[in-house]
Amino acid sequence: MRTIDKIIYPKWLIPVDGDQSVLEEHGIAINEDQIVAIDNVNNIQSTYDAREVIQLPEHALIPGLVNAHTHGAMTLLRGFADDLPLMDWLTNYIWPAEQKWVGEEFMQVGSDLAIAEMIRGGTTCFNDMYFFPDIVARRAEAASMRATVGMIVIDFPTVWAQNSDEYISKGLAVRDAMRHSSLITTAFAPHAPYTVSDEPLERIATLSGELECPVHIHLHETAHEVDESVVRYGMRPIERLNGLGLLNSSLIAVHMTQLLPGEIEVVAERGVNVVHCPESNLKLASGFCPTAKLMDAGVNIAIGTDGASSNNDLDMLGELRTASLLSKGFSEDPSAFNAHQSLEAATLSGARALGIDHLVGSIEVGKIADLTAIDLSDCATQPVYHPVSQIAYSATRDQVSDVWVAGKRILDNKELTTVDEDKTLATARELGRRIKQ
Repeated sequence: MRTIDKIIYPKWLIPVDGDQSVLEEHGIAINEDQIVAIDNVNNIQSTYDAREVIQLPEHALIPGLVNAHTHGAMTLLRGFADDLPLMDWLTNYIWPAEQKWVGEEFMQVGSDLAIAEMIRGGTTCFNDMYFFPDIVARRAEAASMRATVGMIVIDFPTVWAQNSDEYISKGLAVRDAMRHSSLITTAFAPHAPYTVSDEPLERIATLSGELECPVHIHLHETAHEVDESVVRYGMRPIERLNGLGLLNSSLIAVHMTQLLPGEIEVVAERGVNVVHCPESNLKLASGFCPTAKLMDAGVNIAIGTDGASSNNDLDMLGELRTASLLSKGFSEDPSAFNAHQSLEAATLSGARALGIDHLVGSIEVGKIADLTAIDLSDCATQPVYHPVSQIAYSATRDQVSDVWVAGKRILDNKELTTVDEDKTLATARELGRRIKQ
């Protein structure tokens, strides 16, 4: 028999491997950070001797959830300015607050709080767009969490950089510093077409191609954004980005609530990845991403929570449920964005958008063991006829019991193992008190 690190025996093993399979009476063998076998219980037991055996008798084991768009440290602005239109919210509340408060302390405390919340909700990887990506990367590594950190670019000066050259230069320095990390990758993160001018966008397009690095951007988020682009540039944002060389399979386009049929065709043809953030879009009344039409066209759809200042949580189970229900209502088709599709959007499709689907996003032999266990024994998820449906439509993040990243258990029976929760909460409360005053 082969000695390995651990074997997990869940009630239901949901690989999210493209064929919508659900396995029962199966185990998953893990050695170091890698999945080495998925087989029926008898074969696993006769082949492997594990140092640790984990029984999950009422649980579904799924790939770790991938939050494909968020602003982690903005957890410290949760509830700060609610019930406002996007541009009013940004220009009159969020940007002034950021100018006053965002710094190294804010980023460390806010990132720790976001990471703790995401781990508790079953998220194993997040795609962050915010300032001080170096701090975000360090805090994610300290928590043994996977992250893609955004090399933020914006036209106006902030505490992080003064101009586009400095934003790009400092971002590339973070990328270089993280090049040997097994948990951290990077993406160029120009904030939006209305905050980044042509010259830096063209440079990002060139660097993205040379470095094979994703580009993460808010795009077609509101009608106002589109109208402003037509007035300013004589074209809609997608057309402008196409002309600048950014419309390709490296692009991670967030929100996409304002799309014409022809634009959907172009997005599909170019292989653009779309990140759907339904709850933020609903709360800010930004519009509706036509997910059913995008999926019919073959577009890769991932799911993100956006920041906690506009959602107001980082709950991926809640987000995938909203995404599914909203798509059904918007398209007037109850089969749209079904349970399996929404779970895939929150796992494998997110990994695909980030360019790491060869490593994570599904439970397959050879992939890294980023896993989430959900206890379905709760009265809210019984009886279980179809576990994927229970996850998509009934389960809550409070039912997440265990989380592994690269084979390491970072949530153990609902207890965080890599984040000091008491310290994180105390420092977040204190900083929140100061911001409020």
